[in-house]
Amino acid sequence: MSRPGFVLEVDDRTPPLVVHEGLGFRLEDGFPLGTRVVYPPESIPTVPDVDAAIREALLHPHDMDPLPELLFAGMRLTIAFDDLSLPLPTMRAPDIRGRIIEHVLTMAAEAGVDDVKLIAANALHRRMTAAELKHIVGERVFRSFYPQGDLYNFDAEDRSELAHLGTTDKGEDIEISKRAAESDLLVYVNVNLVAMDGGHKSVGIGLASYNSLRHHHNAKTMVHSRSFMDHKHSAMHHSAWRMGRIIKDTVKVFQIETTLDNDVFPKPFDFLQKREWEWSVRDQATMLGVRRGLAVAPQRMRHKMFHDMRSVYGLTGVNAGEVEAVHERTLEKVHQQHLVEVQGQSDVLVMGVPYLGPYNVNSSMNPILATCMGLGYYFNSYRGQPVVRKGGAVILYHPLNEGFNQLHHPSYVDFYEEVLAESTDPAVVGEKYEQQFAQDPWYIHLYRTSHAYHGVHPFYMWYWAAHAMDHVDEVIWVGGDRRVAARLGFRAASTLADALEMASGTVGSSPSITYLHNPPHLLADVR
Repeated sequence: MSRPGFVLEVDDRTPPLVVHEGLGFRLEDGFPLGTRVVYPPESIPTVPDVDAAIREALLHPHDMDPLPELLFAGMRLTIAFDDLSLPLPTMRAPDIRGRIIEHVLTMAAEAGVDDVKLIAANALHRRMTAAELKHIVGERVFRSFYPQGDLYNFDAEDRSELAHLGTTDKGEDIEISKRAAESDLLVYVNVNLVAMDGGHKSVGIGLASYNSLRHHHNAKTMVHSRSFMDHKHSAMHHSAWRMGRIIKDTVKVFQIETTLDNDVFPKPFDFLQKREWEWSVRDQATMLGVRRGLAVAPQRMRHKMFHDMRSVYGLTGVNAGEVEAVHERTLEKVHQQHLVEVQGQSDVLVMGVPYLGPYNVNSSMNPILATCMGLGYYFNSYRGQPVVRKGGAVILYHPLNEGFNQLHHPSYVDFYEEVLAESTDPAVVGEKYEQQFAQDPWYIHLYRTSHAYHGVHPFYMWYWAAHAMDHVDEVIWVGGDRRVAARLGFRAASTLADALEMASGTVGSSPSITYLHNPPHLLADVR
């Protein structure tokens, strides 16, 4: 029987708490008495038969005909799917997307469909490698489609393969994959790890060009997205939904959305799934062994250890059919897994930033991505109102290493060295530098031919943090490189006690404190 999320108030009997900090974690016993600790819910029940659940979804979709009735000989069928930015960490084989794609292809073959393309919906993310594509779609699908060029990464800079579908009543351009737009049926296979994913965000963002993305991936829109995890109060989602409804009128989309449980950490890291006071003797011994091993392991070994981790997620639901009807049911399941009721706001919000985010899979967590993860994704993991009050403080744990991956994040280096040296204001850097990076021929070349994120991508990561920067008056990184923190426009401290002392001018000497104990993911429902 799963248990819901839990809010603990620290007292003198509370054991040291786990705080993630990049390629490792610490046991923090410095939380003041009375600190609220918000734990994520335990995993909810999973479907007993995954293949049966997939078939049921395809044969009994919501507000659409069954998939076999939409398939016919001579049609153009395109199957698009979420890229490696989801789920986090990577799912152990077989990936749920691959299992669904096999079912779709089997039905297509039975209908005599032979014009089929598979597209990774990576938008302005980096191109996935052959091995990464193979992991998602599975060996059989990969072997059948990849060598022939029928399985490929979306190229948002190939003008000949883009289709402009019109503009919204707000003047927003809708420009997506030409192959997808001109197909008789577009099947989209999604992984809804958090409430932000899915819905019209799938096709309208995953298969979109910069010409479309610029309308909602900007500082003005992001600062008014309250929060990313609540699409009804997110300016970014409002824009994506406006675009999506025009796509829906132009392209026949059969949406397939999946939801997962909270089983993020496989053995031997599964003790991180538990609340510290519930650790068994075996859990405590494992924890000590892992900590000692991480303390002496070289950086490269620790990186490999964590990035080779494959999570044991279970499928909690799969729905198919019309985009909005499907997404409504998806959100119900996501909320069932992630929502934790939290009473009121705090003066200080504390979060650990782990080694992994959507944009450094098989790569490194540079300071821009750490900021995006902490002040973007984690800060916005709320419904209702932020966990921290307006004008409060955020304290984050992360070393802020300057380890930029030159293969994956070349434009990040110039953004960090040149742009942030002049200003850290998201609106200012966007207005002054975004177009230069977005149109730079070298960055475009690396995006198209190598495995680099698009030149504009670091701007988007900085915009993700715009709401948090606008909301709080102080951001402090515990264990962070002080010089790096200063470049980002923040401060660094050695300990939590030091950070609280530094923030006292903003929040007073006895502030209320909330620690979001994630991962696994949680969504604070702040009343």
